Amino acid sequence: VQLQASGGGLVQAGGSLRLSCASSGRPFGFMGWFRQAPGKERQFVSVFKKSGMYTYYSDSVKGRFTISRDNAKNTVYLQMNSLKPEDTAVYYCAAGDSVIMTSMRFASAYDYWGQGTQVTVSS
Repeated sequence: VQLQASGGGLVQAGGSLRLSCASSGRPFGFMGWFRQAPGKERQFVSVFKKSGMYTYYSDSVKGRFTISRDNAKNTVYLQMNSLKPEDTAVYYCAAGDSVIMTSMRFASAYDYWGQGTQVTVSS
């Protein structure tokens, strides 16, 4: 199973980007995104729970980012609007099935990871 992330880039503050993460093997119960800025720990951004189609966001992106999923393509998307310089980071796609709700914001809860995609927001 591979997760292929794409869609990063350079954008000015206030702009938008859309990230994609495609699973080559199979669907997962949870697919989402983390990000890591230089010198910082990997941080939860958002996750889509397939059962019930629930979405979860970190407080720092709530209201600006939207996660969605195309089950037919085993792909999850992250629409990022009103981007800020502090959103600059490498964004990683994550997936797993045995994710406990109380731990879904922790990177250790996910079994599969995609390669990172750089998002840079200039001021």
